[in-house]
Amino acid sequence: MEKVTRRKFIQNGLHLGAFTLAQGSIWKWSFGVPNLLADDKLRPRIPFGVQTGDVTSDRAIVWSRVDRPGRMWVEYATNEGFRNSVKLMGPAALEPDDFTAKIDLTDLPKDQKIFCRVQFESLESPGLFSHPIVASFRTAPTIRRDILFVWGGDTAGQGFGINPDFGGMKIYKSMRKMSPDFFIHSGDMIYADGPLQSEVRLSDGSTWKNIVTPEKAKVAETLDEFRGNYRYNLMDENVRKFNAEVPMWIQWDDHEVRNNWYPRQMIEQDDRYKIKSIDLLSARAKRALVEYTPLRTSLSAPEKIFRSFSYGPSLDVFMVDLRTYRGPNTGNQQTKPGLETSYFGQSQLNWLKEGLKRSTATWKVVASDMPIGLIVPDGKMAFENSSNGPGVPKGRELELVELFKDLKSHGVRNVVWITADVHYAAAHYYDPSRATFSDFLPFWEFVAGPLNAGTFGPNELDPTFGPSVKFQSVPSRGQEKLPPSAGLQFFGSFKINKKTEVATIQLRELSGKTIYTLELEPQRQRT
Repeated sequence: MEKVTRRKFIQNGLHLGAFTLAQGSIWKWSFGVPNLLADDKLRPRIPFGVQTGDVTSDRAIVWSRVDRPGRMWVEYATNEGFRNSVKLMGPAALEPDDFTAKIDLTDLPKDQKIFCRVQFESLESPGLFSHPIVASFRTAPTIRRDILFVWGGDTAGQGFGINPDFGGMKIYKSMRKMSPDFFIHSGDMIYADGPLQSEVRLSDGSTWKNIVTPEKAKVAETLDEFRGNYRYNLMDENVRKFNAEVPMWIQWDDHEVRNNWYPRQMIEQDDRYKIKSIDLLSARAKRALVEYTPLRTSLSAPEKIFRSFSYGPSLDVFMVDLRTYRGPNTGNQQTKPGLETSYFGQSQLNWLKEGLKRSTATWKVVASDMPIGLIVPDGKMAFENSSNGPGVPKGRELELVELFKDLKSHGVRNVVWITADVHYAAAHYYDPSRATFSDFLPFWEFVAGPLNAGTFGPNELDPTFGPSVKFQSVPSRGQEKLPPSAGLQFFGSFKINKKTEVATIQLRELSGKTIYTLELEPQRQRT
């Protein structure tokens, strides 16, 4: 993402106007008012709204997509009336990127609500503009204030997509009503390996009805089929309204490509796929993810997903990627680290260790696409995540041992893990006094999902790091893959009080009702 900046205007004593563009240059919108009198049929259209994301104290990504070749224009201000606004020419949205476009705004005012208005100008009929779409976000603070964010994962899985009779993906409406500062999507943003049928017969005799598009009628293999999975979710009105009001930070897991995938895997036995190389499928999947999300990338690391964000003195967030750098799914019994035991990968593991040690924020949240202490099998003889059952740490657990020992030796406290993946909500406490491996500081992990997918579980606990279940939303096995209409859809909220810095973590169900609450007092860091 090439960086081009310009300083423009001063409003209320705040300097605004230096911006980075994904492509294109920054210009003053000097040619006058867009043509609003043209026939609407001739106008470019913005069918999937606007997304914002990767927001920091002075930066934010603004994303959108147009239905034909078009030039992105963004106008933004610190007020809804767009007084003293800045107007920017953005990149051209063309066929190679499926008509998607992003602008990376920089030098924004800190801890300020920003209103932005996005339009596309037709490249075939210059001067002809789409109708504007308005979005908003708030930049991160640099001093202590109340903070609220929400998280969850698993969207449009297990055969459950957009059901207009149910009201669409209603949980996004519930999250939007909370007016969070930001949203973390913990992975499985799409189900590229989960084709939809127009009707699903449920166990109670009722029928779940899906909107189905051609790209959702089969497993995704081509680049356009992966893109079509993202377009599908953006068809939902609840999702579009949510995206317009809540900035997001995203990560991926397995279903953005295929269930339980790992690099260099060959899928010869899966007759649904003509393409047998996971490396080819995952490359196309990651390209679609970069195109269709407000993920900040760079020319030096155009596919990098792991990254961190400072959200003022009370909060740092570390977004990890447990998919790209892993070794194969095995029995996970190796006693020494090596290529087969890779999970974070050494480079990412070192980044996480150093980032957590350097962090001066009171709370350090690790957003993980997989839980730590839940056993997630991959067939009968292999494991999907790090957990492998009772015994001393082996296999992928060796990287967690390295991480946990390092954090303890440096006295890094107030580390909380959040995740999704397993399709129910839970709170886990990791206690070294209960653990097989005990050289670590105790910590909490919170699980929240699905957002609009099948509900099942719970998973078996692995005792290696001493977890105990303090809460789980699904009390026993037996009812597998319940539809969203059963009401068992879950997201989490994380609130930090500006005065006490007490963190209140809540797990919430479909309507937003709280089903579990825990208040955590911050512990003093060891110096």
